Amino acid sequence: MSGVIDWSLASQIARGVSRLQPAGDPAPFEALAIPAAESERLVSDYTGLVATGPLPVAEAVGRDEWADANLASMRALLDPMAAKLGDGLGPLSGVVGAAAGALLAAEVGAVSGFLAGRVLGQYEFPVLDPQAPARLLFVAPNLGHAATGLEADTDQLLRWVALHETTHALQFGGVPWLREHLSAMVEELLGAMTVDRGSLLRLPDPADLRALVDSIRDGGLATLALGPERRALLDRMQAFMAVLEGYAEHVMDAVGAGALEDLPALRAALNRRRRERSGFLRVLERLIGLELKLRQYEQGKAFCDAVVARGGIAALNRVWTAPAALPTLAELDDPAGWLDRPQLGRAA
Repeated sequence: MSGVIDWSLASQIARGVSRLQPAGDPAPFEALAIPAAESERLVSDYTGLVATGPLPVAEAVGRDEWADANLASMRALLDPMAAKLGDGLGPLSGVVGAAAGALLAAEVGAVSGFLAGRVLGQYEFPVLDPQAPARLLFVAPNLGHAATGLEADTDQLLRWVALHETTHALQFGGVPWLREHLSAMVEELLGAMTVDRGSLLRLPDPADLRALVDSIRDGGLATLALGPERRALLDRMQAFMAVLEGYAEHVMDAVGAGALEDLPALRAALNRRRRERSGFLRVLERLIGLELKLRQYEQGKAFCDAVVARGGIAALNRVWTAPAALPTLAELDDPAGWLDRPQLGRAA
């Protein structure tokens, strides 16, 4: 049953859902060469990160193009899970496969369409292929809508978002082991995922439903395919993502403080934008794990800010020395303890 997900249907649904969300004027966000070059210079000067080759050319894209890029990345991750779903179903494989294909396409398409209406920028690459080229994408209609909603100057907003995404580009372009490490963790996570085939053939009882709700509330849908004994894998991944995002959040503010006049207003407005959700959108965010994403931004930024306050950016850059130097989830709440690890040395 490999290839069970109908990706053509997923794309159609993604485009439809993205168009349900308000868009803004993309024109002010289509000239990217100058802000991209400025961001690379400023971020590299502050962090000391230098890419081993040219960074991807910054691209202004629409929602459809972003959704297609996102679905292509998701396909490489989800097709192996679809194959697992079909293993062992025998003569039921075709019947279950047809139904599951439509259901999964609808779910994946809806998630991608929702995100296509929200994402401002993204450093994008195939996670499972560390050698594949990356892209630096800016979703112009979303930036236009955000500028209106945040009451932000378009130039200031674009330069600020560019600082964040360029930081990611320099992380992955300047730390030789980073993409391979992420790929290995995702491969390990996929390998640990299991599907209870028996549950496909019976209705859940009330205890099953309570467990399902508890799992979603605690960690989103990603935790449902991982047994409790494998939660450590997900914790390690979440800690890694928190550092990636927190580092970029720290840099965009630290560099932006000297380059942007409206930084305090931009930061306050962006934080409100991330939190102000209600009804269906709030539920959807929880289901697809965006609550975890928000916690990653907040927890990771707090860790990075605290480390820099104690030892400067050189101390924080110790996270990039080797995979073993990355903080654990517990250490994200104990930056001083992470700095005092013997193998890291004392803070400068």
